[in-house]
Amino acid sequence: MNQNISSPKKKKKLYNKSDIPDHIIQKQNDMLTKCQEIESVLPNFLYDYFLYLKNSVAISSRLAYLNDLLFFCNYLVDQTTQIQSKNPFHISENEFCNLTARDINYFLDYCSHYIMETETTQYVVENHTRALARKRSSLSVLFKYLYRNGQMKINITEGFNPIKLPKPQPDAIKRLEIQEVAKMLDAVTDGTGLSDKELQYWKKTKRRDKAILVLFTTYGLRVSEMQQLNLSSFNYTREEFKIYRKRGKETNMPLNKSAITVIKEYIELERPICKDEDDPLFLSLQGKRMTVRTIRDLVKKYTSIALDAPRSKGYSPHKLRATAASSLIQYGFSIYDVQNLLDHENVTTTQLYAAHRKNAKRDVVSNYELLEDLDEKVKKNKI
Repeated sequence: MNQNISSPKKKKKLYNKSDIPDHIIQKQNDMLTKCQEIESVLPNFLYDYFLYLKNSVAISSRLAYLNDLLFFCNYLVDQTTQIQSKNPFHISENEFCNLTARDINYFLDYCSHYIMETETTQYVVENHTRALARKRSSLSVLFKYLYRNGQMKINITEGFNPIKLPKPQPDAIKRLEIQEVAKMLDAVTDGTGLSDKELQYWKKTKRRDKAILVLFTTYGLRVSEMQQLNLSSFNYTREEFKIYRKRGKETNMPLNKSAITVIKEYIELERPICKDEDDPLFLSLQGKRMTVRTIRDLVKKYTSIALDAPRSKGYSPHKLRATAASSLIQYGFSIYDVQNLLDHENVTTTQLYAAHRKNAKRDVVSNYELLEDLDEKVKKNKI
């Protein structure tokens, strides 16, 4: 037999025995493949750490940690003299485990501003404190593990410089006010504020876009949760629909009349023929599942109309999540009910939206007229 004849490439098929939809399993499998690709170009002595990540964090977090680690290893090879190797794979355990807290602090300083080049373009990268804090956190997880695993003699993370993140302020939360939500929904209903070119597209997608905006502002869904919705996610008899949240958590959400109305209008009057193998709810004009980017773009377009702002200044889907949280609290719902609806891990996150009430400062100051109160007290004392 001729050994030079290569066997045909086998087609991959998903064999899914779980209740989780195929497209979510496929997405997780794609992330797993990326993790394995990154691990294959990193040093072998980190294998125990790779196993630790695999068994202790969500796959999206694992991929983020590995990306940060690869960036750090490339920095060590290209920007420092401590490492003699020419590529990350050949970094020795001795070289790596002799790194100090000072080396990490220099790396974090480098990350704040650096040049990244491709064959055609030179990019100037500026990282804000939140991005730096994430890189610091990734390296802390790594070096703490290496210390616990006996590969490093000291815990160098104690010497990492702190990165102070600004406390989130209720006043800084970007969200739509109730009247702006109404204006946004008017725009998607009748095309108000759209350009001639946008109107041509709007005529074919207005019911789809309205359903998406109503679900965002009612339930505060994450953009990934919206993008993953299927026709089979909805049970109209039970008046509920199923979503898959972060960390693979399955949740049933109640359907109200508004949501049922806009979804059914879209399905019955506008939804194109599906060309995907699964049953995505929201389709592009090509009959494929909408991408996260497409959903972001349509939200930015309609929120910019609500804000009377340029398209580039429109809000992201996460701002509609904030809108839903603040609106529900303003309507009098408990912060614990809102926490449960939005899947906040910590109630302090939800409390930020509770503090963000329209005219809260004005209400406080208006009800505290210091001079009038003092005059009243003086009068009472004289009497």
